[in-house]
Amino acid sequence: MFRRRESVPFAFVAEADDFRSNVTPPPRERASAGALVGRSLIGLTVVAGLVGALVFGMPALTPDTSPSRTQQSEATVEGR
Repeated sequence: MFRRRESVPFAFVAEADDFRSNVTPPPRERASAGALVGRSLIGLTVVAGLVGALVFGMPALTPDTSPSRTQQSEATVEGR
């Protein structure tokens, strides 16, 4: 339930920063060919999605400076 914390001498805490282990960790395993292909496909999918969103979104972002039809109200058309 309740843990009793024991005091630690300050010298031990200060020396803990200088402690280095003589045990080396095992070397990392190389990724298999399937894992590399999978990572590549995921990366390509993400990039293709971003490019596709940019391609489909660009027409919505460009301002329409030359409208093909000008809107006129019926009152101005009949008043001529």
